[in-house]
Amino acid sequence: DAIRLNVCAVALSIYVGSPYEHQTLVSLARLIDEGQEYGIPVLAVTAVGKELEKRDERYLSLSSRIAAEMGAQIVKTYYCDKFEKVVKSCPVPIVIAGGPRLKTELDALQLAYDAIDRGAVGVDMGRNIWQSSNPVGMIKAIRAIVHEKASVKKATEIFHSHKTH
Repeated sequence: DAIRLNVCAVALSIYVGSPYEHQTLVSLARLIDEGQEYGIPVLAVTAVGKELEKRDERYLSLSSRIAAEMGAQIVKTYYCDKFEKVVKSCPVPIVIAGGPRLKTELDALQLAYDAIDRGAVGVDMGRNIWQSSNPVGMIKAIRAIVHEKASVKKATEIFHSHKTH
């Protein structure tokens, strides 16, 4: 299906430390093998579900490194305190998950800024963009942070300048 749809990459969640760890790691290995055969990169997602206590630097570093050592070309994980240690422990690029809806757009912009500042190459943000009162402004502001290294102040200005009426 991925080839038929002409995708740029495929993704799979792994659940390190859960009852599904073995099953998801085996599935990741298979997906990486298939992706390699057809030149399709694999993004491994270090999923934690509702287990918020797993959003610490030690767990995210371990699961990100496992994914990379298995052959994932990019890893999606959560932002946490000491995030730069997660980035340093992982030999492939990391993008952060946007996570649950934050209280304000400013909080989401700060999250994106902090992650990029500490070594992430990008963000995979959903509800903090499409549930925003100004999703177009939000995506443009996040883009400026990721691709232009914009400050939170500059990103906030971009967000407000694209308000729809």
